[in-house]
Amino acid sequence: MQSPPHFARIGTRGSPLALAQANLVRDLLSEAHGVAKEQIEIEVFSTGGDRSQKDNTTLSEIGGKGVFTKEIDEALLAGRIDIGVHSSKDVATGLPASIELVAFLEREDVRDAFLSVTVKGIDNLPEGARFGTSSIRRAAQALRLRPDLRIVPFRGNVHTRLQKLLDGVADATLLAMAGLNRLDEGHRATAILDPEHFMPAPAQGAIGLAIRKDDDRLRELIAPLDHAPTHTAISAERSMLAVLDGSCRTPVGALTLNEDGQLTLKGEILSLDGQTSFRAVAEGDDPIALGEIVGRDLLNQAGPDWLAQWAD
Repeated sequence: MQSPPHFARIGTRGSPLALAQANLVRDLLSEAHGVAKEQIEIEVFSTGGDRSQKDNTTLSEIGGKGVFTKEIDEALLAGRIDIGVHSSKDVATGLPASIELVAFLEREDVRDAFLSVTVKGIDNLPEGARFGTSSIRRAAQALRLRPDLRIVPFRGNVHTRLQKLLDGVADATLLAMAGLNRLDEGHRATAILDPEHFMPAPAQGAIGLAIRKDDDRLRELIAPLDHAPTHTAISAERSMLAVLDGSCRTPVGALTLNEDGQLTLKGEILSLDGQTSFRAVAEGDDPIALGEIVGRDLLNQAGPDWLAQWAD
């Protein structure tokens, strides 16, 4: 007997966190439409970012954010899958023309978590301690507070980085609290950082769903999963990032507050050593316009001479 066709086909990376996110999307789709989970297929892809996990490489060196989505995007365009499930902070601002991020699940904790097996916080690290991260934003923010720290490259999925910390590769690291929570590893956090002082990456903590622009069926199926306040916040932050991406490669932080539909977007750019930084803030109800305002403000503050160092 021939099995019935799949209700939807999900594409995801193969890390434990990515699989947890894909399974969450499957559960929500199943519940929203009353279909068996078995009718929603999950297909795992190895992306370029997953295959380039050497600690001595940075994201910009291996091709930027797109290295975590390229293979999934290609499968989506080819009709092999229907939905790409992504950590939104890993999605490049310039998507392929025929692909659209149409929905975002309710955002998890946006904050970064400090982890160490020896000290309680970044202030307690000894002089010259090894700080493990391959995020230029986290490195810059840590160095702004503690310029004496020695940055140690630190790549891999969440469990790999936790093990490296236990193995003594570094004295401390930062991880997204959202990822720890989704893996039931929130108890690993030694301290949770104030997002006003350690601004998260734009779109951190939000799961984004991508489809082909012309796929009206999937657009309707996904619509019940979209969390409007999260969608609004991510739109503002990605709008800001789009303005910055055109001019520089620099550590970027963003924080969006939403009170009764009134948005406050805060943005930050830093030098790699954290010793130079610029901040901007704006309020309004149009997320795209708000992001553009904050992005342009940051560029105007930094000026062309400072920005020239980030040119390709």
